Amino acid sequence: MRKSYSRVLPTSSQGWAVDLTEFLVAWRTTSLPDREVVDALVHPAHAGPSPALAAALAHAPGSHYWSDEPDGRHLILTRPLARRRERWVPHLVLFVATLYTITFAGAVLAGGIPYTGPLVFFTSGHPGYPGFLHAWSTGLPFSLSLMAILLSHELGHYVVARRYELDVSPPYFVPVPMFPTFIGTMGAFIRLRTIVSDRRQLLDIGVAGPIVGFLVALPVLVYGLTLSHPTASEEGFRGLVVYFGGAPQIPLGDSLVTLAARRLLLGGAALINVHPVGFAGWVGMFVTMLNLLPMGQLDGGHILYARLPRWHQRVALAFWLLVVALGTLWVGWFIWGGLVLVLSRGRLGHPPVLDAQRPLPTAHRVLAWAALLLFVVTFAPIPFRL
Repeated sequence: MRKSYSRVLPTSSQGWAVDLTEFLVAWRTTSLPDREVVDALVHPAHAGPSPALAAALAHAPGSHYWSDEPDGRHLILTRPLARRRERWVPHLVLFVATLYTITFAGAVLAGGIPYTGPLVFFTSGHPGYPGFLHAWSTGLPFSLSLMAILLSHELGHYVVARRYELDVSPPYFVPVPMFPTFIGTMGAFIRLRTIVSDRRQLLDIGVAGPIVGFLVALPVLVYGLTLSHPTASEEGFRGLVVYFGGAPQIPLGDSLVTLAARRLLLGGAALINVHPVGFAGWVGMFVTMLNLLPMGQLDGGHILYARLPRWHQRVALAFWLLVVALGTLWVGWFIWGGLVLVLSRGRLGHPPVLDAQRPLPTAHRVLAWAALLLFVVTFAPIPFRL
């Protein structure tokens, strides 16, 4: 049993609606700004749990889960404290702005708005452009598909974090014109504004976004490829290519999942004009892969720390060096490697969790392997063959 356990559980007068002391051997209470966490060693007679303990837990505030440890079965109880009042206006403004910029990018990809160069958003992305509303609306298939993928990814993180009673922000979307990206966004993110209780929570939160995002991106990719079509060969282009401005513009690299999907749906076509919805699905796979890189505080970094905390620093450094080496194949890897360093303030390590000693359940170890498999099938060493 860990040190610092006590035999004084918070009473109902301190915010706990039920008294669980008769079921417990010892417990430890940690008060945080957003919640109170009790790590309790359950009496062997009630570790099943017993019907009496199960009935008591049904009326306990907050959430709970079990942890099988060497000294017995532990019950982890979390009671939320006062919730901060969320300011939703900035999130909604960013969401609408990102929908606008992605739809504009989709309109260019669909040919609704002519591509005149990297500054096309500033010359044609305003309501004064002739026939703007109709032209802009041609980008909705692309934008709605991509926004669904990005939103589902972030909501995967958000919902799981809230289920664990953690203080987490709603998603922040990042709108940009068609430069520096040509999809109208730099993605989205959430802010976890508290320390995570243990590695189980960290893994669940980290893996939820990529899995949910992948499950949305896969049917989008498949449907988009059914709308795509083989086209005449063009010198210097092969495989999946995004056309706009009447010419092939963006040659896309393959991951295992995109390669399998296009071979199954389009056979061995040498050159494929990718429909904007198919491109949205491809971007979804690309985003999943980038987030699963096991370094820093990317989703993959969370998963790696949860599974192998002692190896995190070394594995993260190895992958960062791999990303830099891949920059010789695609310059974007240099940019991504630099961005990871900036976001992690020059350190590839991971901040600690509240209780790193609590073991990771077997099912969660399997989940970590599933995340690794997802990374492998979505990994594209040369995402853009430019």
